[in-house]
Amino acid sequence: MTLPTPGARRAAPGTAVPFTPSAPLTTSPHAAGAVAFPDGFLWGTATAAFQIEGASTEGGREDSVWDAFCRIPGAVKNGDDGTVADDHYHRYREDVALMQRLHLDTYRFSTSWARVMPDGKSVNAEGLDFYSRLVDELLAADVMPWLTLYHWDLPQALEELGGWPNRDTASRFVDYAVTMHEALGDRVKVWATLNEPWCSAFLGYTSGAHAPGKKSPELGLAAAHHLMLAHGGAVQALRERDPEAVLGLTLNFTVSDPVDPTDPADVDVARRDDGMFNRFFLDPILRGTYPQDLLDDVAHLGFADVVRAGDLEVISTPIDVLGVNYYNGGAVSATPQVPAGETPEGTAGPDGARETTEGAPVWETRSPNPVPDGIHHHSRALPTTDMGWEVQPEGLTRLLTRLQQDYTGPRGTSMYITENGAAYPDVVQADGSVDDQERLAFVDAHLRAVRDAIDAGADVRGYFAWSLMDNFEWALGYSKRFGLVHVDYDTQERTVKSSGRWYAEVARTGVVPARAVTGADAE
Repeated sequence: MTLPTPGARRAAPGTAVPFTPSAPLTTSPHAAGAVAFPDGFLWGTATAAFQIEGASTEGGREDSVWDAFCRIPGAVKNGDDGTVADDHYHRYREDVALMQRLHLDTYRFSTSWARVMPDGKSVNAEGLDFYSRLVDELLAADVMPWLTLYHWDLPQALEELGGWPNRDTASRFVDYAVTMHEALGDRVKVWATLNEPWCSAFLGYTSGAHAPGKKSPELGLAAAHHLMLAHGGAVQALRERDPEAVLGLTLNFTVSDPVDPTDPADVDVARRDDGMFNRFFLDPILRGTYPQDLLDDVAHLGFADVVRAGDLEVISTPIDVLGVNYYNGGAVSATPQVPAGETPEGTAGPDGARETTEGAPVWETRSPNPVPDGIHHHSRALPTTDMGWEVQPEGLTRLLTRLQQDYTGPRGTSMYITENGAAYPDVVQADGSVDDQERLAFVDAHLRAVRDAIDAGADVRGYFAWSLMDNFEWALGYSKRFGLVHVDYDTQERTVKSSGRWYAEVARTGVVPARAVTGADAE
C-alpha cells in the first residue's frame, strides 16, 4: 500500500476556465480485456457517519440537521431515520474485519460533528473516543484511514444560529477540524474537509430535498461560499499543525452535454448547468476565482455581497488531493423533451432523487439550481440504475481528463475516485446470497473508464466504491441499496454480495478481470 503524498501545492492561476462541451466517447481500449492498474493504486470503500453509525442519542451525541429533518412529515421516504442505521457504532470491529476480507487498502469514513461537538463548540470526549477506537482498529487491520470531516451532519444547534448561510459557521468548522486533528492526527494522515458541498448547499438550502430543508436560492449560494471558506480555513489550520498531512476535499460532478451541440441555446444551457454544478466549486478552490459567466447568472440574487475581500485566497489554499464523486452525467437542452421523459434537475449524485409513497405526506421541493429556468434534462435511452440515473461510464473518462487539464494538473493535485457505485433492487436468495450482477457490471465499466483516463494522462491514484454496505440513503431512507455488502436491517447481518467478492479480488490483485464482449462493446 502506498500512502498518498503531499502535492506540489502550486498557487492558483487566478483565472477561470471557460466551459467547452466535449463529445461522448464511442470506443474504449479497455472495453473487454483484463485491465491492470498501476502499482500503488489504492483500493477502498466509502461510507458516511449518519448513514451507518446509528446510536443517535448515545455517547453524548445530540441532533444533527439530519435528525431534525427526518422528523419532518414526508421529508424522508417511509419516515425512515438514522437512529439505528447499520449500527456501526456498536459493530465497527465486525465491519473492519469485513474490510480485511475484502482486501481493502483504505477506508473512507466521516466523523460526525454532532457526535464530537454536539453544540457545535464544546468537545464531547466520548464521541472523540469512538473515532479513536475506530482508527486504531483500522490500523491494526492494515487498512489506512481516509477521514472526511464533514458529510452533511451539521449540529442542529449551529443550524439554529443560521447554519451554513451564516459566515460564523465556517469559523466553527475550523475549530472542529483542529479538535479532530488534535485527537487523531498522530495516526490519520489523509484528511478531507468536505464531502460534496454542492449537496450540502443546494440540496439543503435551495431545493429543500435534504436537511435542513430550506428552499432559497440566496441561502444556497451563501451556504456554498461559506462551505468553501470553511474548507480553506481548515486546510490552512491543519497544514500549520502538520505540514506532511495529505489534505483535500471531495466534490461531486456531472458531465453536462448539450442535446444538440450545434444549437447555441443548448450549448448555453449546458454552460449554465456545468457552471452551477461543477465550476462553482472547481474554479474558486483550484483556480482562485469565480467564473464571470456564473457571477453574471446569479447577479440578481445578491451573491456579490456574500464574497468578501480575501475569501478567495483562503478558499484556494493549495490542496494535495481532489476526491472525485461520479455517478452519471446529463444531457440538457433549452427545450423540453418530447415525448415526456425528463430526468429530475441535478441528478449527478446519489442524493437528489425524490420519491413519494402513496398516502404519505408530500414534502415539496424545488430545483437545487438557483437559476434553473430553461434548463431541461433529456433522457438518452441509456440503461438506468434503481435511482433512475443513466449509466454513463465514458463520462467519467471525459471528466477526469478535463480535471487534469484545467484544474488538478496546473495545481499539482492528484485525484482519487472517492465515490462511484450504483443502487439496484437486490434480491436475497433462499441461501441468503445476493447475486448483484448489474452492480458488478457498473463498477467494472467505470473502472475501465478510469484506466482510460489514466492512459490519457489523468493522475488518478485510487478508487473507493460506494458503498461498503447498504445504508440510510438520505431522503430515500432505506429504500435504495448501494452496498457491496448486503445489510439485513432487522438482524444487522452482513452478507458480501457477488459484487463485493468480485471487488475483493480486484483489490487483492490490482487487476480488473476480462469480461465477455457484448454486441454493444463490439459496435
